[in-house]
Amino acid sequence: MGDEQIFRVTPEWANGAGMTKAQYANDYAESLSDPDGFWARIASRLDWIQPWTRVKNTTFKTPVSIKWFENAKLNVSVNCIDRHLSTRGEQTALIWEADDPKTPSRHVSYRQLSEETNRAANVLRNLGVKKGDCVTIYMPMIPEAAIAMLACSRIGAIHSVIFGGFSPDSIADRIKNCGSTFVITADEGRRAGKSLALKAN
Repeated sequence: MGDEQIFRVTPEWANGAGMTKAQYANDYAESLSDPDGFWARIASRLDWIQPWTRVKNTTFKTPVSIKWFENAKLNVSVNCIDRHLSTRGEQTALIWEADDPKTPSRHVSYRQLSEETNRAANVLRNLGVKKGDCVTIYMPMIPEAAIAMLACSRIGAIHSVIFGGFSPDSIADRIKNCGSTFVITADEGRRAGKSLALKAN
């Protein structure tokens, strides 16, 4: 089978893409002719707490400086969850598939995700996590891992995500390197039919 057959775009797939070839060509042309206008238009799809004063401010001469959306403020968690609540609160935001195919999948709605994220953010605050703190997330591939990341974003805490298969030494190095004073983990996780002792590690 040749590459042209492997990568052939079917009409059904193209119709569900959300963009036509002509729209893509127009966007690409605009991104070249008016990059600031193009990225301002794209960025306006998000909810901003404070708008930017300048879209792009870059220099590639020493010292190199790359700045986007100067002086703007937004919250990733709000953009991932809150702005969808009024129109699609009951729709699925996350689908979780278990390590064991016999285990039923979990569907988490935007409203459920909002409730769980707010709950987790409040727990972190009550534990003393504040804006600018670094939180290490060492979790299995479960919805609660995404909830932990969104909760950190909600309160302005930096989060460092560590892959669940890392050794204790690798975990310690990453915690030390980012100056993390809080770790979110689970007792264990499942991967390829095996248990990973996350909390023990």
